[in-house]
Amino acid sequence: MTAQIIDGKKIASEIRADLAKKVEQLPGELMPVLAVVLVGDNEASRIYVRNKQKAAAEVGIGCEVLEMNEGIGENALLATIEELNENPHVSGIIVQLPLPEHINPLKILSAIRPEKDVDGFNPYNAGLLACKEPETVVSATPKGILKLLQSTGIDLCGKHAVIIGRSNIVGRPTAMVLLNHDCTVSVTHSKTVDLPSIVRQADIVVAACGCPNLVKKDWLKEGAVVIDVGINRVEGKLCGDVDFEDAKEKASFITPVPGGVGPMTVAMLLENTYEAALKQQNSHGHHCHCGHCHHS
Repeated sequence: MTAQIIDGKKIASEIRADLAKKVEQLPGELMPVLAVVLVGDNEASRIYVRNKQKAAAEVGIGCEVLEMNEGIGENALLATIEELNENPHVSGIIVQLPLPEHINPLKILSAIRPEKDVDGFNPYNAGLLACKEPETVVSATPKGILKLLQSTGIDLCGKHAVIIGRSNIVGRPTAMVLLNHDCTVSVTHSKTVDLPSIVRQADIVVAACGCPNLVKKDWLKEGAVVIDVGINRVEGKLCGDVDFEDAKEKASFITPVPGGVGPMTVAMLLENTYEAALKQQNSHGHHCHCGHCHHS
């Protein structure tokens, strides 16, 4: 048996096409605009940002990239975010991570207004997700993972999902998303004892730890669904956290790297930006009074 490939590239392009139609129907002055804050000169970050710009242009969403130098102070960066918060034309704000060492990422992400936080990294939105609040912004990668799982047609209810990695960007929010869809969830990490034996119990494996080709087929239960979030370079070639050629002999469905989770993340980010623009429009410019957005 060979696993069916979950084609993230194809699913993402369908989502973008659908989004382009929706954006086209908006009146011109309501065009969603995504502001991307890029600090420093991280080559990988630059590539991600270029992908976001390209995809945004394809669906008709504005994308403004604000480049800051590596040495920018925390307060100057906070001031930039406050300007974007106040700018009525900006529907979504993301800060490309990682940030330079001297800047506290939580402080910066907490400063983005929850309704403009299209990455879902503001602790307020992360908390709403943990509380199973259906209206919250779900960060793009976990949202993309959910769509990829749903595309297989499997029923998530009661499935055991094992997540390898506990980052705030992927592992933790993915655990919440799957828990909210009635999975039984185990979150594993670098301190987990006997990781393979836990992964072997999984109906769904989400690998997001940044260890190239870590997950082998003898780690998998027959017929497991495997989502590979890893993006690693080994000898100049991209590979995931799952040994794809090996694992696909035992999995029922598997995502490739590249062409799996990556394109979905960008598509979900654009979907979040579109939805944020609609919500901001529906509040007719009324400011949010949740008590968390403004230091009133």
